[in-house]
Amino acid sequence: MARTVPSHWVGVLFLLIASILLLITTISAPVVKDIAILKVMLTNHTQIRNSSVVFGTFGHCILDVPPVQTDQDYCFPKHIGYKPANIMAMVDGTKFDRVAAGSADGLTNVMILHPIACALAFIAFLLSLGAGVFGSVLSAMVAGLAWIITLIVMAIDFSLFGIIKNHVNKDGSGSHAYYSTGMWTILAAMIFLFLGTLIVLFTCFSARKKTRASKTTADTGYEHGYSNTPTRTTRRKRFGIF
Repeated sequence: MARTVPSHWVGVLFLLIASILLLITTISAPVVKDIAILKVMLTNHTQIRNSSVVFGTFGHCILDVPPVQTDQDYCFPKHIGYKPANIMAMVDGTKFDRVAAGSADGLTNVMILHPIACALAFIAFLLSLGAGVFGSVLSAMVAGLAWIITLIVMAIDFSLFGIIKNHVNKDGSGSHAYYSTGMWTILAAMIFLFLGTLIVLFTCFSARKKTRASKTTADTGYEHGYSNTPTRTTRRKRFGIF
């Protein structure tokens, strides 16, 4: 087993951070109502209420519904794939053309990749703890796959929620949509996954190279500039007897 270089653990830490960040995006609304990928601040507010619609991986919630003074948050059932364009059309009267609505609604089915990327990133983290050559290479391969999936689903998130965001902000209703916590955590996760994959892979081969170099030095009998091979000396005989 190759000796682990200290920088390897930096890569391990990055993989763990990426897993946590992906988990935050995965458990966004309606699982955790206060975490959103896209948040829309509505105009139907009161002095004590500022209503909003939050979209996440598996659905949406409507928060701070007026006019009552108690907490009135409504989170809808969790499921794979939902219709954010239709939701905003009903809640805020936002108008979408058929192509934009169909694209946004259809892309939500791909958000199942959020938990898949999270699981792969965590598996890569566990494999990297082994610190052996095989474990590190396997960890880098799994982390690389997690990075590709994260990159794909992040692009989809920006695309589908970008459609919703642009229509809400341009329809003149006064509502304001913006990317929230879940979007930035998946972006950060993508960066940490990329760096963690490279660090784990390169430190693995670096440690293996150092191990081979040390073994070669020991086999040739030279270490620290001295030879381990015994030196044979010849004693001169005196008077032909000794």
